[in-house]
Amino acid sequence: MTLTAAAGRRHPRSRRSALLKGFLPYLVCIGAFLLLWQLLSGLLGVARLPGPINVLIDTWDPYISQPFFDDGGTSKGLGWQILISLQRVGIGYVLSAVVGIAIGGLLGLNRFIGKGFDPVIQVLRTVPPLAWFPIALMLFQDANTSAVFVIFITAIWPIIINTAVGIRQIPQDYTNVARVLKLSKSAYIREIVIPSTVPYVFTGLRIAIGLAWLAIVAAEMLKADGGIGYFIWDAYNAGGDSSSSQIILAIVYVGLVGLALDRMVAFVGWKMSGGGH
Repeated sequence: MTLTAAAGRRHPRSRRSALLKGFLPYLVCIGAFLLLWQLLSGLLGVARLPGPINVLIDTWDPYISQPFFDDGGTSKGLGWQILISLQRVGIGYVLSAVVGIAIGGLLGLNRFIGKGFDPVIQVLRTVPPLAWFPIALMLFQDANTSAVFVIFITAIWPIIINTAVGIRQIPQDYTNVARVLKLSKSAYIREIVIPSTVPYVFTGLRIAIGLAWLAIVAAEMLKADGGIGYFIWDAYNAGGDSSSSQIILAIVYVGLVGLALDRMVAFVGWKMSGGGH
C-alpha cells in the first residue's frame, strides 16, 4: 500500500474526528443543560416548570408539528406568530436604520451639532422601550403602528451613536489628504467616510436588531393582535394544563429567531467590510 493510498483512507476518518471534536462542546453543554432542566422540573413539579420532555409532549400537536396552522383570528401557529412579529420589527428596524444613519452622520460630521445634541440622545436612549408605548398609542391611536414606533425609537439610538463615533474616529491623516486633493463634500463622504464607518455602523445595527426583537415581544404583550409576544401573554392568561409548555416553547422560538437575526446582520456587516474577499 502506498503512502498516498494510506493517507486517502485516513482522511475521511480524520474529517469525521475533527467534525465530532468541533460539535462535542455543544453536545455536552447543551445536553447537560437539558438534563439539569429536567431534574429541576422534577424537583419543582411539572405544573410549575415543565421539563424539556414535557414541553415536547404538550406542544407537539399542533405547535411543533403544524407551525403554520390557522384557525382564524389570532388562533395561529407559532410560525405565523413569528412572521407577524418579524413584519413589525422589519418596518421599525428599517426606518430606524435609515433615520439613525442619517442623523448619526450629521452629528459625526458637524461637531457643533453633535456636541449640542449629545445630552438629548443620552437622556432619550435610557428610556425603557415600554415607556414609549402609551405615548405612541396617544399619537397614532393604533396598536400595530404603536408597536412599530416602539421598535423604531428603541433601535435608533445605538445606530445614531455608533455612526457618529465611527465618523469621529476617522484618522486625521485621511481628512488632511482629502483637503490636499481638494475632494468635494460628496466625494469625501463616498470615498472616506462611508468605507471607514461601515464597521461602526454595523455594530450599531447589530445591537439595534437585538433591542428591536426584545422590544416587540414586550410591546405585543401589552396590546397587539397576534405576534409572538401576544401568544405568550395569551397562553399565560388561558391558564390551561399546557400553558406553561406553550410559553416555554415560544421563548425558545424567540431566542432562536433573535440569534438568527443577530447572525444575519453580522454576516451582512462582514461582507460589507470586505470579509468576503
